[in-house]
Amino acid sequence: MSSSIDFYYHPTPNPSKVALFLEESGLAYRLIPVDIAKGEQHGAAFRAINPNGKVPAIVDDGIAVLDSSAILLHLARKTGRFNGEPSDAGQAELLSWLMFIASGVGPFTGQAIHFTHYAPAGEAYGAHRYRFEADRHWAIVEARLATHRYLLGDEYSLVDMALWGWCRGLQYLLGAEAWTRYPNVARLFNEINERPAARRVAELPSRFDFKQDTDAQTRASLFTHGLPSAATAATAATA
Repeated sequence: MSSSIDFYYHPTPNPSKVALFLEESGLAYRLIPVDIAKGEQHGAAFRAINPNGKVPAIVDDGIAVLDSSAILLHLARKTGRFNGEPSDAGQAELLSWLMFIASGVGPFTGQAIHFTHYAPAGEAYGAHRYRFEADRHWAIVEARLATHRYLLGDEYSLVDMALWGWCRGLQYLLGAEAWTRYPNVARLFNEINERPAARRVAELPSRFDFKQDTDAQTRASLFTHGLPSAATAATAATA
């Protein structure tokens, strides 16, 4: 299948899902690095592709697709692969679990990581709130995988790729505790890691000199909302 795909990439959870699908499917693509620690996602050229200023994004034969779940569905439709059972029930199951990851697992894990590792000291409520919700969502996934080899049953699909993208985030959030608390998530994560496509994805970051340190530039690039001033906080408290 001929293809002309530009893939805008940074080695973070959501782009990793798309990289895995591309490698699994064998689609030809051009990898374009976007160093989010340097703020490259906010540049005009990238914003013209994704107005939200987030990776990943692709341009497939001139068609821009943003959001990792939308990209996975687009690529599945393009290739006819990894998209679950074609029946109405099968597609409903695929969409249900994909959106569960997109609207729950990913956002709550990401926010839990933010409040645990990056928020100013004293943000105990936010850390507790998002950690609780992240744990609750991962517990649902764990229960599902206790009775299913993959999230949709016996068939490896784009939903497993979507979850795999966030498994490293779970490990970053909980450390070694992650795999003792969620052994079936660990089983799936390790199984996918052994796939040749996942091994190729693991090599992608080494092609580029992505910024590693978390300094003022990185924080300004990633957390564009900034921090409220004392005066702003006082006004908000009395509003």
